[in-house]
Amino acid sequence: MLAWDSEDAHALVVNKHVPQLMAVEAQSLLSLEQLCPAVRDWVQEMASWMEPADIHWCDGSDQEHHSIEHGMIRRGELTELNANTFPNCFLARSHPNDVARVEDRTFICTDSPEAAGRNNNWMNPVEAHALMRGLFAGCMRGRTLYVIPYCLGPLDSPYARCGVEITDSAYVVLNMRIMTRIGIEALKRIALDGKFVKGLHSTGTLDPARRYIVHYPAEASIESFGSGYGGNALLAKKCHALRIASWQARNEGWLAEHMLIMGVQSPAGDTHYIAAAFPSACGKTNLAMLTPPATMNGWKVFTVGDDIAWLHAGDDGRLWAINPEAGYFGVVPGTNRDTNPNAFEMIHRDTIFTNVALTADNEPWWEGRKKNQPVKDWQGRDCTGGNAAHPNSRFTVSVQRNPVQSTESDNPRGVPISAIVFGGRRASLVPLVYEAEDWAHGVMMGASLASETTAAMSGETGVLRRDPMAMKPFCGYNMGDYWKHWLGMEQRLRNPPRIFQVNWFRKDLKGSYLWPGFGDNLRIVQWMLDRCVNKVSALETAIGRMPMLADINVEGLNASAEELSQLFNLDRAGWLREVESLREYFSQQGGVPNIFYDKLHLMSSRLG
Repeated sequence: MLAWDSEDAHALVVNKHVPQLMAVEAQSLLSLEQLCPAVRDWVQEMASWMEPADIHWCDGSDQEHHSIEHGMIRRGELTELNANTFPNCFLARSHPNDVARVEDRTFICTDSPEAAGRNNNWMNPVEAHALMRGLFAGCMRGRTLYVIPYCLGPLDSPYARCGVEITDSAYVVLNMRIMTRIGIEALKRIALDGKFVKGLHSTGTLDPARRYIVHYPAEASIESFGSGYGGNALLAKKCHALRIASWQARNEGWLAEHMLIMGVQSPAGDTHYIAAAFPSACGKTNLAMLTPPATMNGWKVFTVGDDIAWLHAGDDGRLWAINPEAGYFGVVPGTNRDTNPNAFEMIHRDTIFTNVALTADNEPWWEGRKKNQPVKDWQGRDCTGGNAAHPNSRFTVSVQRNPVQSTESDNPRGVPISAIVFGGRRASLVPLVYEAEDWAHGVMMGASLASETTAAMSGETGVLRRDPMAMKPFCGYNMGDYWKHWLGMEQRLRNPPRIFQVNWFRKDLKGSYLWPGFGDNLRIVQWMLDRCVNKVSALETAIGRMPMLADINVEGLNASAEELSQLFNLDRAGWLREVESLREYFSQQGGVPNIFYDKLHLMSSRLG
């Protein structure tokens, strides 16, 4: 272990031409060597390859942040918004061809295609390294190379993991400072751990044909070229916290999941925590920051995280979760005082907006804001109709800005999970809520998750696709092995959480939503938590356990008895088709646990 004195922090900013890197002042180089020579050696190697004009080691300070921010404003890369109504808020615009994750350009590089699985695009690691080396060669000439040491999870948590991202994007630096714990403290943790995930990123020329997001799970490294968009460029997020971490979790006996974490406190003062998986843009942030309806007086909701959960078996036999992130990178369209008042409040200061529109008084605008009108669209053009803000426009803001952020967010142990929830966007078939009969059934429910595609993914929207555990784009290895790992987690738990599936998006024959959603979703959360403490019974059905309507809190609910009944209508013929669809889907995956087929056979016989 290396001792480190915080007084040496000033020595970590290095701005030198690469050929002179070895001649950096003795004090700066000595301090860097004392902290983490392994990082220094890797940075030098990468710098000699990419040939930047300057190297900047990010210390995470406010001074550094403001300096980079002002530089972007001078270069026209960042626009300062109305300082009176949106203080310390800025607008960034990405290239029109670079506005979402690019799953068809995202690769998992393992020794064999089978290890990566059919859910991923596979590339041979040797071929991938050769390809990426050619793309990165000399790509930072005339640019600054930023070194971003970061920590995912509380710095003092045994479950935290660290990485270093090298990038030529100042936008990435500003966002990473919000999304993770960057700088000197992260370097200290890396020095103590003796290992880190290596992330290499360059925007390149933003040519879509030369855009690659490549992962090497066995090497714990990531290479991303040709994109400046969040999920492709903020390598600590989906790339590290899910794709690389899921591989590590499988090997180390934990779970890295695309899940929110929320705390729910009853009027009696009892608090339970829920981990819930939804595909992107299907309501995770709204649920994580839910505001209880007025008729549920005394109920409180706290946010631990809105996107990613790392789950571990505790010594007490329960499942515990930490949020590895320190900020939110949320989809902003649809956010207003009615849909998500907490998110709406927190993004009114200290926020980076990406690809929103602008009003005449220099405020950000997005569809659903319900105030003012845009004069410039997300590309800076005069508004002529259509979507003024991009459907996948984003906000980046610290968790500290959330008025309902949980005080347990920085607990190094995490929080105990009482319920796991899977949810997708289904216009029909799937009921509002139902519970798994046991752990294996719950894992199969998660594996069966399907949702209509959204603007968060490039490609056609509104198409129904299987998205198991909301992890299809993010699992770093074979999905069959991933499901087996989930099944095996039960052996580590003496008191596993109950598993549920929800569907806030069921529609009637006229195409109208049957459930009001948003704050009223707490009514269903209440039923699930009542089930966790055996407070209410459930109706056994062919697909799982459904609530009896009398056990759902409907006080003040704007829904008729007929609508509630439709929300739980069991379409037997439709579910028989679903069973056959799942059999076909599982047959295409490889390595699927046999118990899934047993569960489908049982469901089919009950339905028949």
